[in-house]
Order: sequence, then structure tokens, then C-alpha cells
Amino acid sequence: MPQDLFDDVLGQDLLRLATTEPATAYREAAERAAQAKASGNTTELVVALRAAGLAAKELGHLEEGIACLEQALALAEPSAYAVAQVRMNLVGLLAARGDTRRALVEAAEADGVLHGADAHRLAANTVCALARAGRITDADALAASTLPALRGGTDPVPLVGMLTNLGLAMALRGQMNEAERLLEEAKATSEKHRLGQQTAMAHANLAFVASRRGDIPKALRLYEKAEPGLTGERAAQCRFDRAETLIQAGLPCEARKLLQAVVNETKARGYRCDLADGLLLLAHAELACHNFQAAVIRAGEAADVFTHQDRMGWLPLTEHLLLRARWETGERSTVLLSTAIATADRLARSGWSEASAEARIIGARLALQLGRPAAHLLAPLARTRAHGPAALRVVAWHATALERQSRGDLRGALAAVWSGLSVLADHADVFAAHDLRARAVRVGDDLTALALRLSRSARELLQADERRRALARRPVAVRPPRDQRRAAALAELRMLSGARAHATSRGEPAQTLTERMAELESSIRAGTHSLSPSIRSTATGPVGIHELGSALGQRGLLQFVCIDDALWAVTLLNGRPQRHELGSYTQVAREVEFVHAALRDLIDDERNPDALHLLTKAARKLDEQLIAPLEVDAPELVVAPTGNLHALPWHILPSLRGRSCTVVPSATAWLRARTIPENDDSRVVLVAGPGLDHAGRETRMLRRIHPKALALEGPGARAESVQRAMDGAGLVHMAVHGEFRADNPMFSRLLLADGPLTVHDLEDLSAPPGTVVLSACDVGRAGAGDAVIGMVGVLLALGTRTVVASAAPVRDAASPPFMAALHARLASGVSPARALAGLPRSPGLLGLTCFGAG
Repeated sequence: MPQDLFDDVLGQDLLRLATTEPATAYREAAERAAQAKASGNTTELVVALRAAGLAAKELGHLEEGIACLEQALALAEPSAYAVAQVRMNLVGLLAARGDTRRALVEAAEADGVLHGADAHRLAANTVCALARAGRITDADALAASTLPALRGGTDPVPLVGMLTNLGLAMALRGQMNEAERLLEEAKATSEKHRLGQQTAMAHANLAFVASRRGDIPKALRLYEKAEPGLTGERAAQCRFDRAETLIQAGLPCEARKLLQAVVNETKARGYRCDLADGLLLLAHAELACHNFQAAVIRAGEAADVFTHQDRMGWLPLTEHLLLRARWETGERSTVLLSTAIATADRLARSGWSEASAEARIIGARLALQLGRPAAHLLAPLARTRAHGPAALRVVAWHATALERQSRGDLRGALAAVWSGLSVLADHADVFAAHDLRARAVRVGDDLTALALRLSRSARELLQADERRRALARRPVAVRPPRDQRRAAALAELRMLSGARAHATSRGEPAQTLTERMAELESSIRAGTHSLSPSIRSTATGPVGIHELGSALGQRGLLQFVCIDDALWAVTLLNGRPQRHELGSYTQVAREVEFVHAALRDLIDDERNPDALHLLTKAARKLDEQLIAPLEVDAPELVVAPTGNLHALPWHILPSLRGRSCTVVPSATAWLRARTIPENDDSRVVLVAGPGLDHAGRETRMLRRIHPKALALEGPGARAESVQRAMDGAGLVHMAVHGEFRADNPMFSRLLLADGPLTVHDLEDLSAPPGTVVLSACDVGRAGAGDAVIGMVGVLLALGTRTVVASAAPVRDAASPPFMAALHARLASGVSPARALAGLPRSPGLLGLTCFGAG
């Protein structure tokens, strides 16, 4: 082989290595560059600099990579072909820096000069630059026209790149099946040719498609699989996408930690293209985590970067986010009022209609608090109450309520709130499908808070709180629905929401997209009404006091409501509702924390005098504030807590010891649980998980009480087997380790022989078990305020009548005899709530609570 041809082959291998093994390529490129300089071989030096530039970019040193290519460009003269090759490489790096304008100029200069594999690489890089510039249709067309030649070629690298870019373009256009097919081909091709980083990128892109489809668990698994194989900019992009998926899954604080790290890394390494979007995401996450000052700072930084990148269409959204964050900090100034009015007007002119409406609401609330007229701010929203996207209609009803309240028409204001909440309930699935940038905050939070403030009687307060709880109990959907048409409609809605946001940011007409979104929202809502009553929301109307009172009989209902920091209770006894003011919620929440601190200490030492004293003192204070003022002398109680009170083991309160008590997400949830027919299936399932010393002994003791029970122990206690056995069973007992996720209870889990059984896995049950006893630490806890979407909440929502679980750690050694006594009482026909109330318990079992029908 001639030396020049041999050198060319070595150069191509080095360039390919820069993509697949960048660290190795970087070292070898440096060595070859030094040799080329010493020998005066300019051609070889250019190739080495190209390889060094590509490798530097993959390793996270973007500016160094561009500098290498700039040097190569200067040295490549006068060879037109060599210059075009360098320009081909520059396209990708300039696009990564966010300089898409120059990237496309370089692409145009190289176009027509290159041929063969080089022309294909140029096309792949150009597709990436076009997509980053927002020219999705152009990127799609170029990719599709080049793909046949790439499939017939011999170089897999540009083929994988093109399949990836085309697959992502298809995903952005809502063609999910085609996108997945192309990305699976990219994965298979990269695996076949051992292109390590390209394989990782294929997993990351398949994760993006899964996220767009609404399959959050699959998306997070794929991101986790992809990230270790990625470096530099690709790793940063993967982390940004994973963070957005975490926010979509209701995990903003986990996303915040990830975003803080990747934003800092992105700044340090010069990846400016994704920096603005990352900062905007981080500002959203800070706001959701109640870090309001941090949200102000991050939104300001995002605005600066969007301006630097000449992406002016996104600036109004950053202004909206700044406005929300300043409002949440407690600022109530005339300056903020002027800012709200100006922001609302700019948002409206730019096409961000929902964000503009929300800014007007803030402006109106500010004006009312400052004693100024607000009607002129609210008037433009009135005509949108009956038409347009659901989010806009909810905000319009909020505006109507505020306007009526300002005139002293409290009855009319409350009617407007009910109308807005009805739209919110009817379109709950729609809101879960919307793109993050299309809405700055969770729609409806302020409206439900207003409903509570406007309530004047115990009956109205209970009705308002029931509506609020029903909406809160709709957890963020983490997987697409089983109905294929519904799943496709929600996926298209996500795609259209993103497309409308991008069109609006570029100043392009978005009316057609908006109209199609409205059509989809209507069809999704119509589909909701075709679902079975057990799946539909229970928020279609307020709870009926007469019906609830009749079902309660001699029982008493205690429902706790938090309005700002004021804690209230509504009691219902003998059909008579009453409301009671109970003081500071913050004080109650602090005492609940003391209870949990004491219970944790007692797990290690049941005789710990300090812990016993702390528990006794906190329980007495809680009893004095929560129970004594209510004077509910009923033999059995139904308790609907709020906020941190969901974590309280209620029977530790002196007034409730020995009394039958069941804890419920809401009064309506209790009523629904009571009306579920008793399970005809008498099957008993006993599960003993791994790593739990007492599990085997507990199961053996329970088999004496339930001799025909199906016992799954050791290797047999696998997630799939347990899930299958639970389906429709009459009674399920699980002695397993549990993990409660406070940041998102939907990702809480029970640990089994082959891995976790998660909350969202329970949604696959075709028929819920009748009664479930969870002998596991903490899985009785709930999170997300009054959403109650932990393990217990989901089981109750699926139709399980009663769950016995612990809201605190469980002492393993004390569990088997206690559980045997509990099951003996259940087998004799005693209700779970009465069975639990009648048993003495050690400090290590104080967290056990009865939930549901009781």
C-alpha cells in the first residue's frame, strides 16, 4: 500500500475513533500532530487537528475543539476538499455551541465539494444544525433524502447519526412508531459495529420517545442506561432530557439537583446551545421546590442567554417565570403590579395566551391587595370562559371569580370557582400531557385555594375541600393509558404543545396548532366519560352531605383543612356538619415531625426515656390542638388528614387510643371504599420478601391461620409472581422491605426477590385485592400534599377496600406475633379498623394504621 494511502486510512481510523473512543483518539491525535509538525506534513497535521477537535468536543472541551478545527481550517488551504472536510466537522461543533447561523454557513460552503462518505457526514451534521435552529421540516427532508445512500454505504457512523436525527425529527412531529423504528435501527447498527457512544445515544433518544409517549418509568430506565456511555455535550443533553422527564414525573427537586450540576458543567465547557433551555428548566424546578429567590436568579440568567443566542421569542416566558417567582416570594409592590401588566401584554402580543392570562391574574390579585381596581385587567379574559384551550378556560373562570369577589358577590364568585374546577377535573389528563414550557405552574392550585377562602359554612368548606382533594389525588400519569387511541391522542397533544411553543417562540402563526389541540382536548375529555366509574375522577361534583351522613351512621368524620397557615376541621356527626378553627398548621406539622423522630429512636431502643418523653409530649400537644376542641364522642372515627397530618399515627393521641379509627384521603374516598362490594375471591396471598429477618417466621405463623393461603417466599417472591397473585385476591399480606419516596410517592416501592414492585406497577392489576396488609416500614406514608399517591393511596384508588400499613418504621422482631393476632381477629370476622384498635402494641409497631373503608 502506498504511504499516502496508508496515512489516509490511518487518518480515517483516527477520525472514527474520535467518535467512538474520544479519550484514546485525543491522545493519539496529539501524538500524530506532534509528529506531523516535526516532519512538516501539513496534510497529516490537518487530519490530526480534526480528530483532536472532534475528540475534545466529545470529552467536554468544546472551545478547545473549535480552536483545533479553526487551526486546521487555516492549514488546509489551498486544498478545497480538505477545507470542506474541516468545515464539515465545524458544523457539528458550532451547532453545539449554539452558533447555528455560522454552522449553516459552513455547511453551505462545504456542500457540493464533498462526495461519498464525507458528503454523508456533512448531511448528518447539517441535519443536526437545522434541528437546533428550529428548522425541523428542513432537517427531516435532508435526512430522508440522504438515508438510502447511507444504508448502502460502508461507514456506519454517519448512518447511525442520520437514523438518530431522522428518528428525533419523526418524534417531534408526533410519528412515534416510525421514530422508534428508526432509533431501534440506529441502536442495532451501533451495537453491531461496537460504536459505544452511539449505542448510548440510541438509548437516550429512545428514552426521549418513551417520555413523549408518557411512559415515564421506561424513559428513566433508558436514560439511566445511556448516561454512563456518554461524554461531553452528549452527556449534558441526556441529563437535560432526563431532568425534564423527572419534572414531568412530578420529581422537580430531584430534577433540580441534576440540573444544577449539568448547568454548571455546561457553562464551564461552552455548550451554549442547550444552556438557555437548561436554565429555564432549572428555574421551573426551583419554583416547584419553593426556592423562589433561586427561581428569580435562574430565570434572569436564562433571559440573558436567550438574548445572546438571538432566541428572543422565549424571553416573554422567562419574564412570566420571573413574575411568578417574585409573587411567590411575597412581593406585593406597585412596581410588581406594573411589571405584571406589562408582562401580560408582551405575552399576549407574542402569542403566549395561557401565560398572559396567568400574568393578568397575578396583576389583578396584586391590584386588589393594594386597594386598586382590577376589572380592566380581568375583562379581556371573560370571553375565553367557554372557548379555547382548557388551561385558558380555567384561568378565565379564576378571573371571573376574582372580579365577582371584588364586587362583594361571594356567591357568584364561588359559582365561578366551581365552574373552573369542573373544567379542571374534566381535562385532568390533558393537563398532564402538556409540554412543560407551555405552562409555568400547575394549573388550578390558586383556584382551589380561592375556593377554600370563599367558603362560609361547614357544608361549603367540606364541598370545596372535597373538590380540591379529588383533583390533588390525580397523580401525574407515569405511563400511557392502555387504550391505544387515548394514548395516541395524548402523545399527539404533547407533540402539538411543544410544536406550538416553538412556533410561538419564532413568531410564527400557531392558530392551526391551537385549534387542533382544542379538538384533541375535547376528544380526550369525551373518552374519559366512556371509562368505568372506578377509573374516572370522583371530582365531578361535591360530596353529598346527606348521603355521607347516612353512610357514617354512628361514626364521626374529622376532615382537616389548611387555609394558608390556618388549620380548620370539618366534623360530621349524626348528619350535622360543623367547622372549627384549630390554630397554626405550622405548629401541628412541627409536632408531627417530633412524633416521627421519637418513633425512629424507639425502633433502636424501645425503652429510650428521651424518645418516650418526646413522643408523649408531642402526642399530648397534638391531641389538645386537633381532637379536644372538636368534642366528637363517636365510637368509631373516619379521619381525613391534610398535609403533614397524613404521616401521623392517629391512635397515639390519648383521646383516640382504643377507638376504631380509619384514615382516608377524603370523605368521598371513604364513601366510595364503603360501597365497593366485598371481594368474592377468598384467596389469601402471603409474601415474604428478601433481607427481612422476621419475614419467614411471620409467614409461617400466618399460614396456621390461613392454611390454604398461597405463600410466595425466597426466590418465589418475584415482582411478576407477586403482582399476578395479588390480582383479585381477597386478602394479601406482604412482609417486605419498603421504600417511601417523599419526593414522589408514585416511585415508592416494595423490595422483592428480583427487584422492586413500584406503585405504578400496581396500576396493571385487572382487579384490586380486597384487603392488603403491608408489614413494611413507611409505605403507609403519603406525599405531594393531599394527593395521597403513595402505595396506600394508589391501592385505594384502584378499588382496594382497606389497607393496613405503617406510617413509620416497623420493629421487625415485634411484627410476627402482632400480625398473627391481627389476622386471627380478621379471620373471625372483625373489621380491620376494630381489629387494629383492639390490639396492644409495642413502640416499634405504633405506626400501623388502618386506611380506607375500615
